[in-house]
Amino acid sequence: MEHPRERTWDVVVVGAGHNGLTCAAYLAGAGLAVVVLERRGVVGGAASLEEPWPGFRVSPCAYLAGLLHPRVVEDLRLHRHGFEVRLLDPQMFVPIDDGISLVEWRDLDRTLADLARWAPGQVSGYRALAGFWDGIREALRPGDDRDLWLMEAPPRELVEQRLGGDPAAIAAVFEESVVDDLSRFLDDPRLIDGLASQGVIGTNAPPTHPGTAYIRFHHMCGRLAGGSGDWGFVEGGIGMVSIALEAAAREAGAAVFTGSEVVSISPGRGVMLADGSWVRARAVVSNADPKRTLGLLDDTPPADFAARVEQWPTDGCSAKVNVALSDLPVFNGDPISTRSQVDVGPGVEGMVSGHAAAREGRLGRPWAELYLQTAYDPSVAPPGRHVLSAFVQYVPYAWQQGSWDDHRETVAQAVFDEIERWSPGFRDLIEAYEVSGPPDIEAKIGLTGGHIFQGECLPPYMWDRRMPYRTPIDGLYLCGAATHPGGSVIAVNGRNSAMRILRDLGETPGD
Repeated sequence: MEHPRERTWDVVVVGAGHNGLTCAAYLAGAGLAVVVLERRGVVGGAASLEEPWPGFRVSPCAYLAGLLHPRVVEDLRLHRHGFEVRLLDPQMFVPIDDGISLVEWRDLDRTLADLARWAPGQVSGYRALAGFWDGIREALRPGDDRDLWLMEAPPRELVEQRLGGDPAAIAAVFEESVVDDLSRFLDDPRLIDGLASQGVIGTNAPPTHPGTAYIRFHHMCGRLAGGSGDWGFVEGGIGMVSIALEAAAREAGAAVFTGSEVVSISPGRGVMLADGSWVRARAVVSNADPKRTLGLLDDTPPADFAARVEQWPTDGCSAKVNVALSDLPVFNGDPISTRSQVDVGPGVEGMVSGHAAAREGRLGRPWAELYLQTAYDPSVAPPGRHVLSAFVQYVPYAWQQGSWDDHRETVAQAVFDEIERWSPGFRDLIEAYEVSGPPDIEAKIGLTGGHIFQGECLPPYMWDRRMPYRTPIDGLYLCGAATHPGGSVIAVNGRNSAMRILRDLGETPGD
């Protein structure tokens, strides 16, 4: 393949994360000359594949698919490129007490039947809670072109209009903590403890913090499985999403170069690579986070935009623990737990104190969400072996004393303690493990502060307060998770950015 400097491109995409690949596929499909430049030797960014131990394939950050937009899957024909999802059922398993667990099935009635066995007084409230948020999803994310994720970031006024002006819905989306939201429907603290963690995923805030109710909604409003909000394992690992997107981009005519580090961005001219060569392009779209993007500019950005980027919250508080196992662990004595994502941790009070400890550079009792892909897809581990991936909060970016190298083992053992509490003998199954803290994620993936979503997804930073696709700098665009509709493996950020670029360059695609 020719060196990218050998021609002038319409668009250069900086970073081959899944949103950058999506953006490139749409732009190339519209007839533009597009090149994607990736610093690492693999595509995918946070949704890539690694082999830390022979035969074990894991991702450094992302694990499940659920928010990936079906419009992107359909438009780019990702199934033709090897993309397949195996939906979890049950979706979530939370040990509550000895022999008692909250089990969330894809079938709500089955969930309620299980709940009735140990908390019969909560059944009607749980049904009302589910119905309340289902109504919000239908209002904001109907399964058609009115989906607010399929457009430029809407203002709050439009969101409120879609919610019919309902004060309860507006408060839930913009203001309430996840604990307050759950407490309006449920009065069993065991159930609130079990569900509250879904309001802090990737968020540097405790579950009592205003706006965390929206975080829970953000993670349950996916339409990948036809509108049910379900999550699943991508066959071969979550990095297969990026591999399929790369294939779609190449099929559309885009060029993708790995091992090509961009060290300078000159909007209107192109980018400079680490080898000193220039790649010329009419427009630059950055899949990097806003702070990293502005750090690459070869000129001073507008002061107001620079200030906005500087204030963008990128303090990561999540760790990733990948574990190679000789067998699948069983939680709370229930074999069905191996077929679900499993949440273990200290409940609301413990998460509040854990967040405070992390802010002070210490480690409290961690909460962890556990994923056992080999229960559905044995291809990601050697025969007879298994992999567990843990998403962990809250951890410090910087420790009060010592470095991450000094505390990596402390984090691992704290997580294993939480697992062992509900799965005795778990440590006997461990063959190898790795721990990545926020600085590791920052160094490897390029996410400032190690924030997996390129910045907070709390309401003050969502909708039209997300970063713009078209920056105030002529010829410079963003397409990553810092843009609307936010973080996770969504890909529609890249699609929407491409629509904006095509309009600006005189190409007029249908939205």
